[in-house]
Amino acid sequence: MTRKELKDLIEEREHVELKSSLSLINEIIEAVSAFSNAEGGKIIVGVNNAGKVLGVEIGKGTIENLANTIGQNTDPKVQPTIKVETIDKKKIVIIVVKESLDKLVLAFGRPFKRVGKSSPKMSKDEYESLILEKHREKLQFDNQICRDIQLKEIDGSKVKWFLQKAKEERKFDVNPNISMKEAMERLGLVEDGGLTNAAVLLFGKEPQKFFLQSKIRCARFKGINGLDYIDMKVLDGTLPELREEAMKFIMQHTKHGVFFDANQRYDRWEYPLRALEEVLSNALAHRDYYSNAEIQLSIYDDRIEVWNPGELPKSLTTEDLKRKHISIPRNKLIADKLFLIKYIEQWGKGTNRMIEWMRKENLPEPKFQNTTSGFEVILVGPGKSFEEEIEKQKLHKLELNERQMRAIEYIKEKGIIKREEYIKINKVSHTTASNELKGLVEKNIFRKTGKGKYLRYELTQG
Repeated sequence: MTRKELKDLIEEREHVELKSSLSLINEIIEAVSAFSNAEGGKIIVGVNNAGKVLGVEIGKGTIENLANTIGQNTDPKVQPTIKVETIDKKKIVIIVVKESLDKLVLAFGRPFKRVGKSSPKMSKDEYESLILEKHREKLQFDNQICRDIQLKEIDGSKVKWFLQKAKEERKFDVNPNISMKEAMERLGLVEDGGLTNAAVLLFGKEPQKFFLQSKIRCARFKGINGLDYIDMKVLDGTLPELREEAMKFIMQHTKHGVFFDANQRYDRWEYPLRALEEVLSNALAHRDYYSNAEIQLSIYDDRIEVWNPGELPKSLTTEDLKRKHISIPRNKLIADKLFLIKYIEQWGKGTNRMIEWMRKENLPEPKFQNTTSGFEVILVGPGKSFEEEIEKQKLHKLELNERQMRAIEYIKEKGIIKREEYIKINKVSHTTASNELKGLVEKNIFRKTGKGKYLRYELTQG
C-alpha cells in the first residue's frame, strides 16, 4: 500500500477508525460492534489519529488470535476480513467489517454505534428500538398478509354481524351492507392489496385451514388434580366464535343456581361470567400466533385455568396487571377489532375488571403467571360452598317462614311430604298447612303429584 492510498482511505473517516496499536484490543472490538451496527467500515491498526504510520509487530498467530478475540467478544460473532499491508517497511493491519443485517451486534455484551468519527455506546432506548425493529414483523403477526387466502374465503355473514355489533357497541359508522372488499378496507384488514392474517382469524370461513394453531382445547377434569377428564373438546372457528363456544363449554361444566318466585327469576353462576369472557378475549387477542400451541381451557372442581402461548411483554410484570397499567397488545390489529365489539378493553383495564368481578362474588383475586412459554390466568371458585350459599340465598329471597323451611328439610330427607305430615311436624291447622304448601308451589319450590288422598309434594328441580 502506498502513502497516497492510505491517505485516501483515512479521508473516509466516518467509515474508518484509526488505532495506534493492537494493545487497544477492547477499543478495536467496540469499533467492530459500531461498524456492524452501521453501514460497515474499516479499522486501521498501526496508524495514529494524526495519520502517522507507527506500524505493528506481526508474529506467528497474530492475525489468527486477533480474529478469534473479536469473534469471542462479539455477539453474534463477527468474522471480519483482516489484511496486513506494508507502508515504508512498516506493517499495518486493516480490519474490514461488514454491515450486520439486523444491526444488533454486541461487544462485551454491550451495543455500540457509529457517530461521526467515534464509536460510543448506544443508549438503552436506542438498543430497544433496534430490537423492536428486528422483530417488528414477528410481533405484528396479525398485520402480515395471508398469501393463500382470497376474498371469497371470507364469510360475508360474519362481517355483517361484526359491523352491526360494532355500530351498536362503539357507534362504528360503517354500513353493515357495504361490499366485502370495502368492509375489509374500512376495517384496516388489507395490506398492500392482500388480506391480513387478522382478516382470516376474524372472518374466515375456515380459519384453521390457514392457522391450525388457532384453536381452544377445553377439558373438564375430574376432581382437582387433572389426572382424568369428564369431557374434552377442541374448538375451532373465528375468534368471536371461539370465545362464544368456550363460554358455552364453561357454562355446561360449572354450577348454576337459578330459581323463581311468582314475579322474578334469581340467577347466579359459580364464577362471574364477565370475568371469564375477559380472560378468553385476552387470550385470543394477546396469544403468540407464531407458536403451534393451542389455547388451553381447564376446568376443575375448585378452579378454572386459561393458558395461552406467549408470555407477558418484558415491560409488564404480573404485579402490574393488578394495578393501573398500559396496554401492550401483541396483536394490535386483532385487539383493535375486538375492542370495536366490546370483547376487550383497550386501555389495560381488563385485568383490573376481572379482579373487581371476582371480589364482588367474594372470590379470590385471579392469579396471573408467566410460564416457560406462555401466560396463565387462574380463577379460584367457591367449591362445595356454592350450593349451600345458593340455597341460603334462595330461601332468604323467597321470604319463607320457619315452618316452610322445616318442610324443605323434611323433603330432602324423605323425598316427599303429605299435608298431614306438614301439620304434624309444624303443629299447625289444616288451613295453615294448605295455605303454606300452596305458597311453596307458587314460588316454584314444591310441585304437586297425585290427587285427593294421594296428593304429595316434592321439590322442583333447579
